[in-house]
Amino acid sequence: MIGAGPVGRAVPVDPDAEQARQWLIDELAKPDYRAAQPTWFDRLSAAIGDWFASLRFGGIDGGPNLGALLVILVVVAALVVAYLVFGLPRLARKSGVTGDLFGDADDRDSTAIRAAAEAAAAAGDFELAIAEIFRSTARSLAERTVVTTSPGTTAHDFAMRAAAAFPDFSAALTTAAVSFDGVRYLGRSGTRTEYDAMARLDSGLRAAKPQLQAVTA
Repeated sequence: MIGAGPVGRAVPVDPDAEQARQWLIDELAKPDYRAAQPTWFDRLSAAIGDWFASLRFGGIDGGPNLGALLVILVVVAALVVAYLVFGLPRLARKSGVTGDLFGDADDRDSTAIRAAAEAAAAAGDFELAIAEIFRSTARSLAERTVVTTSPGTTAHDFAMRAAAAFPDFSAALTTAAVSFDGVRYLGRSGTRTEYDAMARLDSGLRAAKPQLQAVTA
């Protein structure tokens, strides 16, 4: 007679779908399974790796490392070309030179004063245009630290010191100082010819290199 199996042996269980799902959730919640899951850093690294792997450069074969290297080389080459063509960037284009200018408080930079001179000339106000273009010339040289001005600087004093730095413009500077004093202090009317000559002087000095490093007030 064949006896029955051991008493209490577990009887196989056939769970329903809901119970099986709960068992799976409970099992995956155990520490061993949670430790095996990828972290946020793992997912970020994988995403970056996939992006590099997706790079294609006109049919050039190569792995992700080659693609990244090519990107870096292109950027560096562009920066070198920009430096050779344009030089160092001017981070602060606004001048820090302000203060008295031939007896008047004036905090404008040379570009703003020059624009005012051109506007006055266009309006036919050559007295103002002549005064402004001379101030622009003085402020421009001060910004370049070639000739500085102070509250006591006169037009002729400025012209004399500027001529020491730019000998080729000596005569034009003297004439410009006379024109400035004439319209500013003597009540004389300015002319288009005077203004045009002073505008050419201003432009020429901006393009010229001084013979002296700096001439201070």
